[in-house]
Order: sequence, then structure tokens, then C-alpha cells
Amino acid sequence: MPSVRRLYVEKRAGFDGAASGMLHDLRHSLGLAKLKRVRIALRYDVAGLEGADWEKAKLNVFAEAAVDDTRESVMDFDAGRVFAVEYLPGQFDQRADSAAQCVQLLTQKEPPVVRCATVYMLYGDITDEEFARVKGYVINPVDSREAQLSLPGHLSPDISLPPDVPALEGFRDMDGAAVAALHGEMGMAMSVDDLLFVQTHYRDNERRDPTVAELRVMDTYWSDHCRHTTFLTELTTVEIPDAPAVEPVRRAWQEYLKGRDEVYAGRRPKPVCLMDIATMSVKRLKRQGKLKNLDESPEINACSFETDVDVDGRPQRWLIEFKNETHNHPTEIEPFGGAATCLGGAIRDPLSMRAYVYQSMRVTGSGDPRTELNQTLPGKLPQRKLTREAAHGFSSYGNQIGLATGQVTEIYHPGYVAKRMELGAVVGAVPKAAVRREEPSPGDVVLLIGGRTGRDGCGGATGSSKAHTLESIDTCGAEVQKGNPPTERKLQRLFRDPRAQRLIKRCNDFGAGGVCVAVGELADGLDIDLDAVPKKYEGLDGTELAISESQERMAVVVEAGDADAFMALAAEENLEAARVAVVTDLGRMRMTWRGRRIIDISREFLDTNGAPQKASAYVTVPDVKQYFMAGGITKSTLLSRLSTLNECSQRGLAEMFDSTIGAGTVLMPFAGRRQMTPAQAMAALVPVQDGVTDTCTVMAHGFFPQLSETSPFHGAAWAVTESLARVAAAGGDIAACWLSLQEYFERLGANPSRWGKPLAALLGAYWAQMNLGVAAVGGKDSMSGSFGDMDVPPTLVSFAICVSKAGRTISAEFKRPGSSVVLLRQPRDSYDLPDYAAFQRNCAALHAAIGRGAVLAAHTVGEGGAAVAAAKMAFGNFIGAELEAENRELYAPGLGGFVLEVAQGHDAAELFAGLDYLVIGRTFGAETLSVNGEQYALEALEAAWRSTLEGVFPTAAGLHEAPVKTMQYTARNAAKPRVRVASPRVLIPVFPGTNCEYDT
Repeated sequence: MPSVRRLYVEKRAGFDGAASGMLHDLRHSLGLAKLKRVRIALRYDVAGLEGADWEKAKLNVFAEAAVDDTRESVMDFDAGRVFAVEYLPGQFDQRADSAAQCVQLLTQKEPPVVRCATVYMLYGDITDEEFARVKGYVINPVDSREAQLSLPGHLSPDISLPPDVPALEGFRDMDGAAVAALHGEMGMAMSVDDLLFVQTHYRDNERRDPTVAELRVMDTYWSDHCRHTTFLTELTTVEIPDAPAVEPVRRAWQEYLKGRDEVYAGRRPKPVCLMDIATMSVKRLKRQGKLKNLDESPEINACSFETDVDVDGRPQRWLIEFKNETHNHPTEIEPFGGAATCLGGAIRDPLSMRAYVYQSMRVTGSGDPRTELNQTLPGKLPQRKLTREAAHGFSSYGNQIGLATGQVTEIYHPGYVAKRMELGAVVGAVPKAAVRREEPSPGDVVLLIGGRTGRDGCGGATGSSKAHTLESIDTCGAEVQKGNPPTERKLQRLFRDPRAQRLIKRCNDFGAGGVCVAVGELADGLDIDLDAVPKKYEGLDGTELAISESQERMAVVVEAGDADAFMALAAEENLEAARVAVVTDLGRMRMTWRGRRIIDISREFLDTNGAPQKASAYVTVPDVKQYFMAGGITKSTLLSRLSTLNECSQRGLAEMFDSTIGAGTVLMPFAGRRQMTPAQAMAALVPVQDGVTDTCTVMAHGFFPQLSETSPFHGAAWAVTESLARVAAAGGDIAACWLSLQEYFERLGANPSRWGKPLAALLGAYWAQMNLGVAAVGGKDSMSGSFGDMDVPPTLVSFAICVSKAGRTISAEFKRPGSSVVLLRQPRDSYDLPDYAAFQRNCAALHAAIGRGAVLAAHTVGEGGAAVAAAKMAFGNFIGAELEAENRELYAPGLGGFVLEVAQGHDAAELFAGLDYLVIGRTFGAETLSVNGEQYALEALEAAWRSTLEGVFPTAAGLHEAPVKTMQYTARNAAKPRVRVASPRVLIPVFPGTNCEYDT
């Protein structure tokens, strides 16, 4: 057994940013005023590396000679309080894995065994109670534990041979009470009715008892995460009160029923359910001939449409794939890993359709991150820790894989204390000619490409379908995967290779459910060999191999004669590939392990989605009048509104993410020469490999939690409208837009009023889509947003995307003095819903005006009002403005409306003839904003805007200052971007620990 060597690696003074940042954090968050110093060292225990190889690896792999101090075997802790943290056994440790691979490249020998821990050293007058609090703050028991300080004798894992997967003897004969007890013992996500449904099937059809593995597979398939149990529940009764305020809901409900009559004419209709409402608009609009470019195939992992891409002046037919993903539950209990795999999972969905993902958007929901630590609820992580570590997880994955993050937005609402919302949306593209789609045939081979399988992620799908409880943080560790972005990057390269693309008949990514779902969904009949599945370590049993959703793996169907060629291409990218299944014509999913069949399930039975579920829905009466009122207008209104959580600057958060990777970014997250005006949409060039293009995609989101809490119907209708308005403000054409929706609600149970919330929201979105002729061609639902008696706000986020031209895409900052500032209002009907015809006219006029160069900048009015929008537009270049209008015009929420900068020489009366517009002022060179005679220095406004989250996501100079190079952003039609050296007082933010979709 090889001996174990130990190496400590610590940053030298001046480079120890993580330690200094942690000192600041512990003083601020835990109130440790007497804490004087923090040191952090990485500890590597290595077996199988000796002599010259060890000496060579020390400063070439484990440390950097210029900035690190290293010590072997023993570390001088200088009488500080010391503890070490390591991942739990079975959790993927990317640092240790990368180190082992780098050593292998360095030595050209077998990789050593590497274990990594982080050692924290605290100095000062720290009591035992305070030391325990620090440990509790730093160590998340979901994925980590305190490590021993002594050197282990060996690094070989203690592996016991896993037992056989047993059959549940006597299951068919259990009475109802025994089945319910079994359901509780196994911690199932499926209902007791589902388990009784399984019992009946095995008694009457299979005539045998199921294995434990079969029950786990069915529990995974029928979880809300994989098969949308809640959304497919039949609504047998829908009650809408006879009240004027609910008339729009009733009208939308009747329109939905009319749509069902049209769509299902002459054939058996699907049950009335949330899923049917969510997909009715695309079915109906397609039937009306309005979705001619919709791309449809059996591969439904992402939304997809066709478009022409200009390449060297000639049109090429491409597929644009986009997808929104949610990892709310995993992020709630393990924020770094949950948020990282949110992005990883989102990327793999378009990737499975052969698209190269080139831009991402992150939209999150959080409680107030400034909340004092002592106000953290039992069983919860602190909101500050949640929001910061989740940001690090998402940004770490994107930055490593090389994906530009075009927009980062965090939405604050006290309801998200119940459970955090973590959404990622991505955009990918692929030439249509590169995609081969064929039905799998008997004898075809299924290859598993990419990462190995481990226990991390066992139960991820079922865990995401459960409510969060006081015990979740202690018991759900295995449900959170650890991402491996370098492996996913290799997968992206492989799937972009035309030689590999043309061999794939069908593909699926390994997300929720692992082998049983990723492989199982590829064909109706499959023989799967679990012994062939590559493992991270020995000791996994057949059930774990079947359901583990370890990340960064893809399943591809190829012809048997093409398998070797595809595996060779994978090897060129240093990716493992294994033959794991063969397609059959038996209509059953069969899995063998240790040569014995442990799973043999009818595909027809799996596709039932379990026992039929039924529910009733009751829509409560909303009152939204107060929401659209301006409220009290005072001299401090502008300052106070700019400093509210949902209007303040989030630049410190956004700067964690790289927005320029790939050199295709069209809109920077913050615009102007000062990079201070926040973008409301993201835009990037389509990633053509050969040639030059001006074709880009523009994507934006819309969601207002306070409005949705008051009325889910209005919230959804305005979310759709606002997402399109933000695309229009960037120069996109809403008539060419496509949508995808994200629903996130509390556990519904059997309460009709709870069921009424997603029902009303989906009807609101449906009403907006039908009035605008824009379809949601995909989406994601999550119904697990409850904790005790707390619920998330009713959440329906709309994502809108269109194809546009980079040359006509505009940013939101004021460009020149002397321009007119125009408020293009969005009219509302008597129910405070959008006047959709007026909205379409507004957007068409804006699109034309941008094309003429008449509109230089545009920003939606949003919740903050026109004055707040104008202030943000002024920050980018410190070009001031003088605004004059009634207070209600400047401060009332103006959802769907626009604040525009109209260039000199262009007349608003001509540009917006017949529309509801108002010239509210002019821009000028002074660095002030005048609002009805009240003078505000832009510097003071910006300071108020930036101050709110400065303690959470710092941007100002502080502990660690260094000159940095940044790209000076300019408008696309202005001078070419130039590089400048920013002010030397720029904070490098540091924090501890930094080192299934519905179809149509």
C-alpha cells in the first residue's frame, strides 16, 4: 500500500484574498469583533507519488511558486484555532480530481490518489462558543464534514461488496396500511396511491413481486421533477367566483376551453390539467399556421426553432435551441453545488440536440441577504450564505466551461426564504444540416459518454419533488451532485464535431433520474448492462447505478457499426465511452447487474405516470388596483426607490460572472463608458465556426413577485408582456419572438385555493400568448416551494428570445446630450391588464425607430417608474437629464412601457403618431438629474443605488485593490471598443470557499 504524503499550500501575504475576505465576512456576519486574522491553506494528501515526480508536482500542480508557500507534513498553526473541512465520502471533489489528472499529464504514469481539505486558522480572542459558530457557518453538512487533522495511514477506501438487489417478498399481498408504511420507510416521492397502483400491476400483470430497484426507478420516473405529476393531475372541478375582478380569469378559462375544442376536434381530448393549459397556446397557434419555423422532433430536451443565419453574406439554415432549468431544492440545501449543476443541466439539454451553447442567463429568487445571522430559521442556511455561495457555484461552472453569462438578476422577496429559486436559461445553436434524427432500431447501441457514476445525485429527482423540512439539510446530501465543468466542456467540443454529430441518431442527457431515465427514454425497448456503467469508485449497487444522476454524461444512440468510430472520437477529447445498452423490440426496459436481471419494467406501464391524480381548483379574487398606484411622492422618492432591494445595483453580483467568453457578446451586462447602466436583455452573435455573421439572439425575462402574489393571473400576463418589452427595448422584434415559461409554486396538496394559483397564472400567460400570437414552446414546473407554514410567492417567469442583427441592437444608457426623453406608455384595460393591441403597436413603432437610428437608448419603465429608469440610463455615461411631468407619470409602475432617448433631428410626434407617448424631458451634459425641479447629483443617486448590496456583493475599493483591464463598452453603431486601464481602486471580491421539461 503506497505511503501518504501531505502538502499544505497557503497564499502569501498580498495574495491571500480568500483569507482576508473571510476575516471581513466573519466579523460582519458573526460579529466576531475580536477576530484578528484568518489564514486558509489547502491540504493535499497524496498516495502513489514519490521522488522526483513528487518534487516536480509540488510547484507545477499543487502550488504556484510565485504566490504560494508550501509546507510538507507539518503546518505551523501559530497557536491559532484550527479546523479542516473536506467533502463527504462519495461527493465529487473537483480540485482533487483535477490535481490527479494534472499529475498524470506531468508524469505520464498512473494518476495518484489525491484527497483535498481546506484548513482554516483563526487568530484572536475566540471563545469555544464562537469557534463552534464559525464551524457551523463554514461547514454545510449536506456535502462536507470536519476533517481529521492527523495524517492518515492510507487513502484506500474501505469498500465492502454491495449486497444483491432483493425482491420485496410479499409486496403483492400487503394491505393498504402495510403499503403506506413501506412508502414512508423508503421515503418515496410518489404518492401512496402510486404505490398501490404498482402493487396492482405486479399482482395482475407481472405476477411477481418487484425488486427494490424497480420501485426506485418508478419513484424516479413518476417524480414531479421528471414526469410533472402535479402538472398532469386532472382538474375535475374548476371554480371561478362570480366577481367582476375575476372576469378576466373566467374569460381566459372560456378561451382555453374553446381552444381544446379546436385542437382535439375529432379525437380523444387530453384531460384538463395544468400541462394542457401550459401547452395549449402553441398547439392552437400552430393549428392556425402561425408557428411555421417551429422545430419539432421526438427529442424534446430544449425549445427549438429554425432561422436563417447570415454567414459571409449568405443565409444558412440553423436551429436555435433555448432552455430554462431550475435547481431550487438542491441549491437550498447545498448552494454551490446546486447552482453549479443548475447551469450544467441547462447546458446539456440543448447539447443533447447537438447545439453549441454560447450564452446563459441567471435569474434567482432570495430572501433579504442582509438579514442578520441570528434571524436564520432552524433547518435553514443563512440567506447571505445561500445567495453568495450559489452565485459562486453558478459562476464557477460557467467560467470554467467557457460560457458567457449575459445577464444576472436576483429577485428579492420574503417568500423565497421558504425555498430559494435558482433558474438558469441558456441559448445554443447548430446548423440544421448537422443534425440527424432517426428512430432507434433493434440492434442499435447506446453509448454512455463522459463522467463516471457515483452516489452523488442518488435521489436527486425525487428529492427535488419533496417539500423542504427541518431535516433536509442533514439527510439530503446524496441528492446534490457535484459538477465537473471541464468534462462538460469536452462534451461540448465532441458534440460540435461534424464527424460525431452525423453518427448520432438520438441523444439524451443524464439529468434527473440517471441511467434509468436518460437511457430509458431513448427507445421503447432496451437491454441495459449496469456492469458496463463506468463508476467513480467501487461499492455501488445496481439500484444506485440505475438512478444516480451524476453529472456530465450523455447517452447517444448510434448504429452498431458506428459505435467504435464514435468512441474513438470521444477518446480524442479525452472522454470515456462505454456501450451500456442495446435497443430491442420487446417494449420493456430491462437492466442486468452482476449478470442478474434486477429491473424488467413494461414501457407502457412506465408511461402511465402512475396512478391517475385528480384535484379541484378555486381561483381567489385579486385586487391589483393599489399595485399600479404611485403611492406617496416625496422629495426622497427617487433616492429611496433606487436603494430598494429590487431596484438597487447588482453589479457586484454580476461581476462574478464572465460575460465575454467566446467574443460573441453584443450587449455587456452594464453599459456606457462607466459600465454602470444595467442591461435588461442579453444578446450574443450566433457562434458560426467558419465565416463572419451579424446575426445574434436577444433574450430577456419578465417577472414581478409582488404583483404575482396579489394576482397570479395578472403576474403571469405582465411577465409575458415585460419579457417581450425588454427584447423590444434592445432592438428585437416581438413578432419574431418565442417564449419559455418557468413555474414555481408551493406544495399544492389537496387545497383547491392552492391549485387555483398556478391555474390562474397559466391562464394569464395563455391569455397573453393568444392575444400577442407568441407561443411558449417549452418550460419547466416546480411545485416544491414550501417550508413549514411558509410558501414561495406564486412564480411564473417568462423568457423571450428572438433572432436579430447585432448592428441594430442597442443598449440602455443615454448616449448624447440634447436628445429628447420620451415616455412610451403601455395602456391598461379596466382590469389592469395590458392592452395587447396597443403593446404590439408600441413595439412595432419602437422597432422601426431603432432601425432608423432615431432611438438611441431604451429602458422599460418597470415597477420603479420612469424616473428610476431614467436615472439608471444616466449612470452609464453620466449624461444627465431634465424631466418634467406629473408625479404619477414618473413614479407609478409602468409595466410594458418604455423610457426612450430620441436623437436630435427626429420628431417623437412622427415616430409615435397615434400612440400613447409623452415627451418628459431632454438629456444634457451636466451630471445631474432634474425631476420636476428637484436637482439630484448623479453621483449621489448612484451612491444610493450602489449602497444597498455593497456589504453582500462589494464593488467599491476595500480590502484588496489592484489595477485591472476592462473592456470599454460602446454602442454597436458607435466607435469600436477600446481597452483602457480602470481606476486602480477596484475591489476584487473574495469570499470563503471560492477555491424534465414539458413538451408540445
